[in-house]
Parts: sequence; C-alpha cells; structure tokens
Amino acid sequence: MTASPALLLLVYCLAIAGFSLVGGLLPNWVQMTHTRTQLVMSFVSGLMLGVAFYHLLPHSVAMQGSAGAVDISVWWLMVGLVGMLLLLRLFHFHKHDFSGEEEQLHDHHSHHHNHGHAQVAPASRLSWVGIALGLALHTLIDGVALGAVMLGDHGQVAGVAGIGVFLAILLHKPLDAMSISTIMEAGGWSRGERATANLVFALMCPLGALLFFFGVDLLADTRSHVVAAALAFSAGAFICIALSDLLPEVHFHSHDRGKLTLVFLLGIALAYAIGSVEPAATHPGGH
Repeated sequence: MTASPALLLLVYCLAIAGFSLVGGLLPNWVQMTHTRTQLVMSFVSGLMLGVAFYHLLPHSVAMQGSAGAVDISVWWLMVGLVGMLLLLRLFHFHKHDFSGEEEQLHDHHSHHHNHGHAQVAPASRLSWVGIALGLALHTLIDGVALGAVMLGDHGQVAGVAGIGVFLAILLHKPLDAMSISTIMEAGGWSRGERATANLVFALMCPLGALLFFFGVDLLADTRSHVVAAALAFSAGAFICIALSDLLPEVHFHSHDRGKLTLVFLLGIALAYAIGSVEPAATHPGGH
C-alpha cells in the first residue's frame, strides 16, 4: 500500500478526532472501572515511551545530518520534556481516574499521589480558562508531533509512516477528553456546553498537525532543521507525559501490579515492533 503523506495525515487526523469525541462522550454512556483505566494508562505510557525513543528521537537525529546531530536533538528533547512538565504542573488539567474507586481503595495514598487530579473540579467558570489553555497547548503539541513525523523524509513517505506516533496520540486522546468531560461535569457545566468543549478539543490535535505539515514549507531553507527540532521536542513531551503524568498514577498501586507492568511492557514492545511495518526510509537505522 502506498499513500501520499497528506492523505495519510488526513486519515490519522479524522481517526484521532473521532476517538477524542467518543472519549468525551463515554462518561455519559458507561462507568469506567478503576482497573480498566489503570491498564489503559499503563499501556499508553509504555507506547509513548517507545515511540519517543524508537521513532521520534532517531528521526530527529537522522534529519539533522550534521556531526552534532545527537547533541542538538537531545537539547530539543530536554526543552520538550521540561516544557511539558511545566505545563502539567502549572495547569493541573488532568483527571485520569473516572471510576470513583481510587479514593476508596487508596485513601492513605491520596494526599501524596493524586497530583491534584481529584481536586481539579473548577470552583468557578473562570478557572476553566486555565484548564482549557493547558489542554489546548498539550494537544497542539501532539499535533505538531504527528505533522512532523509525516515530514520525516522530506515528505516522501509511503505505507504506514508515522503509525507509532499516530497510535500513541489516538489512544491517549480519549483519556484527555474524558478528563475534560469529568471536570466540567463536576463544575456544573451543562451537557451541551460539555459537548461543545469536547468537539473543540477533538479538533485541536488535527489542527496542530495540519498547520505544521502544510505551514512548515514557508520556512524554506530551515525547513528540515525545524522538523528535526519538532520531532525531538515532541519526543521530550511524550516522555514527560508518560513518566510524569500517566505512570505516577499507577506506580503506587499495590494491587494488579503484575497486570499493570505487563501491559506497560507490551506498550513498549508494540512501539518497537511498529518499526518493522514502517517504511525503511522513514525509520533511521531500522530494526
């Protein structure tokens, strides 16, 4: 199968928007159990780490094409990691346990480990501004990652290029969308208002991806360096999301330790295996 990068990116964007919309609506339909949520988070954590190290960072180094490529890419990775960490700490915009079971199972941990997630329900409508801004920036960065990886070989890609980044974002967006719906419901927002916010959020990642993909050509001679920097920056952001936002919420759990560890390793394994189905030209070094 061969597909143009633009067409493949459009398909990815539609799928991500659809999954995000469904994630935001799920709290209206089903009650996510605590264990299922934790298993999904562990798997996505492993997948995002694997994508960062096996896909985004190697692509960035390969695109630099200079003696100091590794140093430059690592610097941008650190910028992405620290930037996302500050974003997460500044806005406290995630709530990844939707079951209400965590407080019952882990009361003695809650004060130290909930990272503010269980207390993020806005006291007023003004507080939603910070939550919305944090989530918008977060998902735009995901979009940049997707747009950048599709440009990894000067836009000449085929097959299922970028599928690792796509899957990592696809599986993470419903969690974020559920966070929005849960937080807004706790804050007294109407179902219509929650649906509008869910729709806007679902479109943010595709917007970031398409703007970067089609807008980077305006940079002319610096285009490849900007794409390489965006790839490394996105790798840092993915690492931060996995280690600072997702894993801490499952790390302290004494129950289901084996299952959580297994799905985490499966996520990493999937990210590595994806290299065998990506086009060789888009996967530096190959597997």
